[in-house]
Amino acid sequence: MPDISGAEVAVAAGPEPYRAWLARLSFLLALAAFVILVVFSERRSIAMLAVGLVSAIISLSAAFWFLATRGPARWLSLGLLIASPIAALVVFAFYGLLWVAIVSAAAWLLAGLAARAALAPHAADWRMPVLEPASRPAHPFLIMNPRSGGGKVDKFRLKVKAESLGAEVFLMTGPGEVDVADVARQAVARGADLLGVAGGDGTQALVADVAADYGIPFVVITAGTRNHFALDLGLDRDDPAACLDALTDGVDMCVDLGRVGTKTFVNNASFGAYAEVVQSPAYRDDKLGSTLRLLPDLLSGEQGTPLDVRVGTVELRTPQAVLVGNNPYGTGDVAGLGRRARIDRGSLGVVGINVASARQAASLVRGSHSAGLTLLEGPEVVVDGDAPQIPVGVDGEAMLLPTPVRCTIRRAALRVRVPRDRPGVPTPKAHVDWPRLWRLAVHGSLPEPPVVKPVSRPATPSAPGGLDTREPG
Repeated sequence: MPDISGAEVAVAAGPEPYRAWLARLSFLLALAAFVILVVFSERRSIAMLAVGLVSAIISLSAAFWFLATRGPARWLSLGLLIASPIAALVVFAFYGLLWVAIVSAAAWLLAGLAARAALAPHAADWRMPVLEPASRPAHPFLIMNPRSGGGKVDKFRLKVKAESLGAEVFLMTGPGEVDVADVARQAVARGADLLGVAGGDGTQALVADVAADYGIPFVVITAGTRNHFALDLGLDRDDPAACLDALTDGVDMCVDLGRVGTKTFVNNASFGAYAEVVQSPAYRDDKLGSTLRLLPDLLSGEQGTPLDVRVGTVELRTPQAVLVGNNPYGTGDVAGLGRRARIDRGSLGVVGINVASARQAASLVRGSHSAGLTLLEGPEVVVDGDAPQIPVGVDGEAMLLPTPVRCTIRRAALRVRVPRDRPGVPTPKAHVDWPRLWRLAVHGSLPEPPVVKPVSRPATPSAPGGLDTREPG
């Protein structure tokens, strides 16, 4: 399956000579790691490499068996997972080569860090543009969930602080379920010119959809448990009250919204194993236990609906798990998931996982090049299955949707208002492309990559319930 992910941001050609020197340093450190191994371990260097590689393969295979089995086999796999790296270190120590392994590994690690620094994207390639100035809202309306994030609304006195800034606050105190989308629509009908949420990503998505429909700004307050959307907006997750500065000293960013069926998502929609797990009634109270109990049957195919995924002309057949992201996620780790560098590129990112055996689990040492991991990108994703309905996790919320399920992107649909002073988004990790790094080291520069021009204008409301999301030009 071709890897056409756009999650890694290309390095623009530029005049910084330090990038070329970092590339050269990376190759020198990689050479040093090899020389240290060969010189100080002599003929045993190949054996050292073999021991390290076998240990990594055994660890990944044991991790798969731990997830895919039950009973004694599961706990034996856990023991093997722990024992494998320890055994490798014992072997190195027995032959007096532990220090060689440590020094060589350190040199290789530094080589990787230098390579990533050399290929790091320029700020203009990954920082989302802001629209200034943002006028202070006359009637801000904020929805707060006191139960979200372990009670952050009360802990940080968010209601009191928001009201002192002139905001009207609605607390989701019940009784029963609260239709937050309807609450937001009623607020707009009463004259609200800004909507905001202090709660989880699922609640954020519901109210963001309303804000996008009416073309008014939306404020994210980091009162949820994980706050993935806020993280990719560069907001302060440790101090939710700091997000309220957007009401008095804010700037706007235009971001995309994902859509699965008729549901909006700000982060992702998941299908397959994870979506099946979150359907379990016991999942809310015992996430880890429910996952470990259900995964063996899901991984073996004894439970769950086989899926077919289509992204443009590319088809992905029977993946065990599929994640469709509102813009592509980074691929800097073995799982193929990380942070989103941008949420304004107008494209869905797709991660497909198919690890049906210990051999495929072991292939994950290849990272994003693993046969068990597929990375795709496109404006539309269609997920089908041989059942009338399939489970879907939409920003972590469980639901059943009729097949085929169509995922689309609404480009520049939402105007998010963020504090001018905020932590910001760190530079995304660059994928280490050694041939590209070699060209940089030898020639001192790289060809100019294609420029992706995001839509950076405010969404223009055509009417309540509709937006003009046409791209310029």
